[in-house]
Amino acid sequence: MSAGDMVVLAVFAACGGGLMALAGITSLRQTRRIARSGVRVWALVKRNPGSRDDDPAPPRPLLQFTTEDGRVVEIVSPVAPTRRRPLQHGDTLLITYDPANPGTVVVYNRERRLLDYVFIAAGAIVVLLALVLVSLTGPGCDAL
Repeated sequence: MSAGDMVVLAVFAACGGGLMALAGITSLRQTRRIARSGVRVWALVKRNPGSRDDDPAPPRPLLQFTTEDGRVVEIVSPVAPTRRRPLQHGDTLLITYDPANPGTVVVYNRERRLLDYVFIAAGAIVVLLALVLVSLTGPGCDAL
């Protein structure tokens, strides 16, 4: 592979890593914004109409809540049920919603910030590896 090909590969890798980091930063920022300035309400967990009891991986349930202005909103849960924290039909969850867009919610204590941090770190690592690759293919370097 020529040095020019390696540089092109490094540029594509850096763009992909940058997008990964940007996705993590954006998600983390939105979660923090909603948690800080949103409205907290209790939401009712409802079974998704498309779900069946024999599904190996049941779809995410619906969350139904009432906004400050009295509208009833029903959305698909932004978090999936887990074995440790199942979302059973009839349960209630504390959520925070964005008053400007009630369809955007953060489920209390299930924010998954770790996933956002993983995206940021993985993107940064890919960008750094791309920079190392470019530096190794620079003029006068016979490493590759």
